[in-house]
Amino acid sequence: MPDIDLAALRREYTRAGLSEADLAPDWLTQLRRWLADAVAAGLDEPTAMTLATATPDGRPSARTVLLKGLDDGFVFYTNARSRKGRELAANPRAAVVLLWRDLERQVTATGTVAPVSAEESDAYFATRPRGAQLGALASEQSVVIPDRRWLEERVAELAARYPDDVPRPDHWGGFRLRPDEVEFWQGRPDRLHDRLRYRRDGDRWVVERLSP
Repeated sequence: MPDIDLAALRREYTRAGLSEADLAPDWLTQLRRWLADAVAAGLDEPTAMTLATATPDGRPSARTVLLKGLDDGFVFYTNARSRKGRELAANPRAAVVLLWRDLERQVTATGTVAPVSAEESDAYFATRPRGAQLGALASEQSVVIPDRRWLEERVAELAARYPDDVPRPDHWGGFRLRPDEVEFWQGRPDRLHDRLRYRRDGDRWVVERLSP
């Protein structure tokens, strides 16, 4: 395999800029605008976001989840017994990143995470395809398993046990990250990117420009 000169791999970001005058009055409206742009552009998995969590003593971990709700926070669903679920139970602060590379944009947010209601989790679980429902029931997420066959046999067993409705596991559900900071990043030439941040200040939000 040929060596790759990683230091030489670079591109210039020239698609657009982001000024204070461009921003919506609140972060939620602005994020919905950018998310709509990503969907309209036909980007693959426009709702994919990196979720970073940490243990109370500071050991971080990160993975990609899908944004499944957007209101006063970012909603995603997972197994509460997974590594991220355990870390959120012990340290309910997290960060998320949405990257739309083809638009030269990203959004980052940090805040406090709490479970959504059981009713909200039930409603979302009911919209999932049957295969995904069975997968949620079968998977002991983040636990070591013998092999792929073990997982497939478990799914088959559950499919036979539940020929109709698949019950939502008690340990599977949604979380909502309510942000205290949301940053909108637009790539610019010469790495002089535009970074505009909404920051919670008591009962109001302030907008600040950050140095690139």
